[in-house]
Amino acid sequence: MKLSRYIFLSLLMIAVSGLGWQIYVRLASSQENHQRDSESTRPIPVVTAPIEQAPIALERAFSGTLEAHAEFVAAPQIGGIIEHLSVNLGDRVARGQVVATLDNAEYLQSVAQAEAELEVARANLGEAGSLLRIAERELQRVDKLSGSGVSSASQRDTAKAEQLIKKAHLRVTMAQVTRAEAQLETARIRLGYTQVMADWDGDDAHRMVAERYVDAGENVSANTPLLKIIKLNPITAVIFVTERDYADLKIGQPISLVTDAYADRVFSGVIQRIAPIFREATRQARIEIEVDNPEQLLKPGMFVRARVTLERVGETTVIPIQALTRRDGQDGVFVLSEDGKGVTWHTVTPGIRQDERLQVTGDGLHGQVVVLGQQMLKDGSSVLLTEQKATP
Repeated sequence: MKLSRYIFLSLLMIAVSGLGWQIYVRLASSQENHQRDSESTRPIPVVTAPIEQAPIALERAFSGTLEAHAEFVAAPQIGGIIEHLSVNLGDRVARGQVVATLDNAEYLQSVAQAEAELEVARANLGEAGSLLRIAERELQRVDKLSGSGVSSASQRDTAKAEQLIKKAHLRVTMAQVTRAEAQLETARIRLGYTQVMADWDGDDAHRMVAERYVDAGENVSANTPLLKIIKLNPITAVIFVTERDYADLKIGQPISLVTDAYADRVFSGVIQRIAPIFREATRQARIEIEVDNPEQLLKPGMFVRARVTLERVGETTVIPIQALTRRDGQDGVFVLSEDGKGVTWHTVTPGIRQDERLQVTGDGLHGQVVVLGQQMLKDGSSVLLTEQKATP
């Protein structure tokens, strides 16, 4: 009897424990569901921005470097010692201006010698002319005497031969004069080479000294660079583009540029040249942009940022790029209801992006759109607007 009572009490305790556990689980589950339902109905804090009807443009931004539009390297055509440099770094230079002078003592002596040799040749020419005239008069006298029977044929032959010799001597002396004149002209040209001039091609009357390679007193050889003289207006901006953007660029296309040196100014330019090949190392093509630079503020070597407009759209629906959200493989936005207490989901098709603005097409896009806090939202969610409002 005692054993049976003990077994009965044990079974009863087990049954009571199981019943208590089931009651606890049901209470806990009910409390959890209640908490979940409470959280799902709690308003979610969000930040909104207006949906606008505004123009937008498809733009591309590139970085590049400024280069001189044209360069002229002043170099002597002969060797010698630099006697004087008339310009320095940053100086303005006129076309045809003498920028350097070489020691010309040797070339002055060559000119003087050539002038003396020309005078000797001209004197010989005068003497040869006089001798020819004498020989011709002698031949005429012999011919008269031969007609009277006084002179013999041999005398006439001798006079004729002398006349021919004098003619040949005159031609030789004339050639010597021509040679002496050419030698004098050569000496004068070489003397002119001692003055190095900035004589570039183009219609610009002035340029600027960009680099100076030598100083006065140095002994230089022919064609040694002395100065680099550059054209600054217009100036050339060089950018490199990939295949994705290459097809959209055209010669004559306008481009705006900014540089750190003048951050508050925008410079205008047009595409002047497009390279027909891509560099194998970078897979990029060279684009040259001609930029007006009347004040010569832009200098070669400056870093620039270029922006080109590829497409422009008039009035269209524009939202902040932060508002675009993806749900179930679709792009869309959460639009704030008129009472400002809830949101609705609208699928959209993205279009042109310009900086932080995005063109979209879709139905029901007006009012305010959620730009922060949409990660917790779904269609029909309750929201709580914060005081902060984002701007597009």
